[in-house]
Amino acid sequence: QLIPLIGFISVGMGSAVLYLLRLALYSPDVSWDRKNNPEPWNKLSPTDQYKFLAVSTDYKSLKKDRPSF
Repeated sequence: QLIPLIGFISVGMGSAVLYLLRLALYSPDVSWDRKNNPEPWNKLSPTDQYKFLAVSTDYKSLKKDRPSF
């Protein structure tokens, strides 16, 4: 009776680890390379999807609303 419980706990922990890896590698708020790219959030275009799930936002139709530096 413990085998399904261990399986569900393993799947939950595995998905949590994968989500944390995704946040650490693809989030614009995290800067791993401070010498070459100290501010990675400035290089995002308005069409880059940075949210995990965008229900009602169409990123392809957005326009740039901030200046380029």
